[in-house]
Amino acid sequence: MSLDAFALVVVAGLFAVVAGINDGGALLATGLKLPAVRPVTGIVVLAGFVAVVPLVTHQVALTFVTRLGSFQEPGGRIATVIAVVSALAVVSVLSAKGRPTSLTLAVVGGLTGAGLGWGLRVSPEWVALVLAFGLAAPFAGGLLAWVLIRVLVATTTARGLARWHWAGFLLQTLAYAANDAQKMLAVFMIALGFTGAPPQYTTLAAVLFAFGILYGLPKAGRTLSREIIVSRPPHGVAAELASGAAVIGCAAAGMPVSMTQAIAGGLIGAGVAQGGGRVRWYAAGRIAAAWLLTLPASGLLGWGVALLVKGFASVRLS
Repeated sequence: MSLDAFALVVVAGLFAVVAGINDGGALLATGLKLPAVRPVTGIVVLAGFVAVVPLVTHQVALTFVTRLGSFQEPGGRIATVIAVVSALAVVSVLSAKGRPTSLTLAVVGGLTGAGLGWGLRVSPEWVALVLAFGLAAPFAGGLLAWVLIRVLVATTTARGLARWHWAGFLLQTLAYAANDAQKMLAVFMIALGFTGAPPQYTTLAAVLFAFGILYGLPKAGRTLSREIIVSRPPHGVAAELASGAAVIGCAAAGMPVSMTQAIAGGLIGAGVAQGGGRVRWYAAGRIAAAWLLTLPASGLLGWGVALLVKGFASVRLS
């Protein structure tokens, strides 16, 4: 294994841990007020789906690898290392402040900036298309949750709500594994040059992802389950079902979107359906501000670091 491939594998492992910290807590946060899915059970199920689903479909991973830019070309691995490190830096700073953001936006920004800085081909059409789907996902989740919360409150008993919670959690987990989680697989694909999804790499990503969840659940879970809205169990179930449906629809189109954004949109939609006063708009605005900052910050950081590294390498070779 070459040095750049080894470096990217190490970075991919770190990326999987940060994905667990940032995304895993958000996935479990909506159900914290329902005992039907215990956190330990949820972590095991999440890790299992992340390990298995990419063996069946990895279209979203291919979007990162081949459609956003030419990261399989010479220099692509180095640019990807820079992109992922830039994305991790931005997301880690925001996560440390209790502001779960979109790793998908961070990676898209990092890949775009590092690719341009390194002189690789970057597809503006695909970048724009991914951003359009990313913008649509939380609105779709919000609209679906706005409808679902009314149905759940009107027709569901406490026992029935627990069953719907399990259904929503499984749908959400499937959607995450088919979509958002595949950015972890994409980094391994670029590092090792394969076009499939060998089980040893999906399993490694799932284990590291689970470790990240254990660390990140308290902070990310508190932000989404308590700060965005005055949450009751039906809000969480509606958000699970809505975000799962929205994200799995994007996965079918091969479009990477953020589950964190879709969940937040679902919680806001469920809250608005029962009165806008339930939504803590200040907290929601802070999270939205973190999303808006993520892509340009990752892109500029990736672009600047790529220029510096490429310039340094050129000087050493000359």
